[in-house]
Amino acid sequence: MNTAPLPLPADFTTDVLVIGAGQSGLAVGYYLRRAGLACALLDDQAQPGGAWPHGWNSLRLFSPADASSLPGWLMPRPADPGFPTRDAVVDYLTRYEQRYALPVHRPVRVQAVRRSGRGFAVHTTAGTWQARAVVCATGSWRNPFMPTYPGQADFGGVQQHSAHYHDAAPFAGKRVLVVGGGNSGAQLLAEVSRVAHTTWVTEREPRFLPDDVDGRVLFTQATQRYHAGLEIAPPPTLGDVVMVDSVKEARRRGVLGSVRPFGQFTRTGVVWADGREEAVDAVLWCTGFRPALDFLADLGVLQPDGRVATAGTQATALPGLWLVGYGSWTGFASATLIGVGRSARTTVDEIKTFLLSGDLPRP
Repeated sequence: MNTAPLPLPADFTTDVLVIGAGQSGLAVGYYLRRAGLACALLDDQAQPGGAWPHGWNSLRLFSPADASSLPGWLMPRPADPGFPTRDAVVDYLTRYEQRYALPVHRPVRVQAVRRSGRGFAVHTTAGTWQARAVVCATGSWRNPFMPTYPGQADFGGVQQHSAHYHDAAPFAGKRVLVVGGGNSGAQLLAEVSRVAHTTWVTEREPRFLPDDVDGRVLFTQATQRYHAGLEIAPPPTLGDVVMVDSVKEARRRGVLGSVRPFGQFTRTGVVWADGREEAVDAVLWCTGFRPALDFLADLGVLQPDGRVATAGTQATALPGLWLVGYGSWTGFASATLIGVGRSARTTVDEIKTFLLSGDLPRP
């Protein structure tokens, strides 16, 4: 690997500043080191692993280790026959960071990114960095999305997002609504339903994949159809429910049926669309996340939905800014371990061309 940096102008701290050192930031860092670009990765977490250390205790991947790896180094296979656990992923990302000597600074929280001269000033809790290019790789864990309903503020029960869920113990013996039809909704329903009376609330009937389809098969099929073009019938999506062991067990118990959303909250529960009221102790929101990009507000690039307009991963309105790992709008499957490498490699190729061209942003 070529790690010798290219010459850096005296008025810059680094060529490229990567905001975030989870899976997306590490993939970008890997290719930046290969390209010989001076870089630094700023991470607001106290330990490696990005959002993974915050996953629930029983979380496992739904792909085998060799189909869940970042560029350059396959994730080691676990000793047990199952898919890698949350802690195995954290260990892999920790060792990946060390293996490639990636220059990660933590805990450093980015407060604002502004134009400065012919580059960017990145204001952080550890001072200000000057960079010629910026890559946002913060993901979305810090920005969980919870829909709003009439009467929600008056509801006296517990409301918790899956981002802050660890295990089912706090819900034991309670009446719980699990809201959200994706993989997190199915897996948390499976777990919580062992100790609580649960109702699964989804916008539509959940779509369950065949039992023999794991994340590796799903990713491969989706990739083939993606490259074939839109004339191919829509494939299974990466949001369809993979039948991991816990979800299969929940199916055997008959708890995977879902109902359509309620209309409003009451002080003690919810009102369903047919006018029926039901008492509820807790709502577990498995309703996804939004990009964690508030620190870009001063650049004027944020759209109402919190995204940034991009061509691939490059911000269309501002040369020198890239966004990696936020989902399909920043590259096919870019929010997955196996998928982010493609986006990271293309991004670094574009950054190198951009820096060598001297086409830096003007103040």
